[in-house]
Amino acid sequence: MRVLVAGAGWLGGAVARALAARGDRVTAVRRSAARLRDLAGPGIEGLALDLSDPREARRLPDGIDAVVACQSAAGDGAGPYRRAYVDVNRSLLDRFRGPGLRAFVYTGSTGVFGQRDGGEVDESTPPAPSGPAAEVLVEAERVLLAAASGGAPSVVLRLSGIYGPGRPWPVERVRVGALALGPGDGAWLNLCHLEDAVAAVLAVLDRGRPGRVYHASDAHPPRRRELVEWVAARLGIPVPTGARPYEGADRRILAGRSRAELGLELAYPSFREGVEALLAGEAR
Repeated sequence: MRVLVAGAGWLGGAVARALAARGDRVTAVRRSAARLRDLAGPGIEGLALDLSDPREARRLPDGIDAVVACQSAAGDGAGPYRRAYVDVNRSLLDRFRGPGLRAFVYTGSTGVFGQRDGGEVDESTPPAPSGPAAEVLVEAERVLLAAASGGAPSVVLRLSGIYGPGRPWPVERVRVGALALGPGDGAWLNLCHLEDAVAAVLAVLDRGRPGRVYHASDAHPPRRRELVEWVAARLGIPVPTGARPYEGADRRILAGRSRAELGLELAYPSFREGVEALLAGEAR
């Protein structure tokens, strides 16, 4: 296929490289031409565009078979989020409207679930946004699902907190004490290793059903204290503690239905396997 990766940053760049490795032709879009250099390679054509400007969509090439929309917001808050996730997706859907498009995958976020009761949420649980930015993420999903009801091959893939080489945040936040024991450390953490996130994107691209919502999250979410204690032990440091209470979302993301429907097996079923791989990389 000829695939457009809109937003070829950390995740999108990994998706672009995986697509090229299997023989697809990729057009990778980033805002900065300088940041396209690390994507240079066989099968990948870089294109510097700011897709938040609706006029830029006209410069996108014809003949695209599939779109992976994994652009990121240029800042925090509802305004930047709306430009990145609502306006850009609308521009992309309008640009590639027609029978030639096989798939349109939007990589959304499990951040649409703001529940704080520690309960389980799955692909069929109604979103419960907890703030203006999360409300925009829900709006973006509605854009994609409405397009699917109108015949577009659009799919939503919600991703949990992605980590991996280049973004080892579960290790680094414990190392510096930013993730610590204290009030609220019983809340659930939901993670997804970069390799499994990429595999999920490709599976949805190939086998996802238009109008469906899928989850990419590992199979064994830990409570915050479990991750802190385990990572600290592996680092050989005292378990960090902090008095500042955690007041964010507390819910356990389930993704079993998505894995079964897409035929996915996780390379990193829990944070333990993923952190071990990160620490092994540090040791080399």
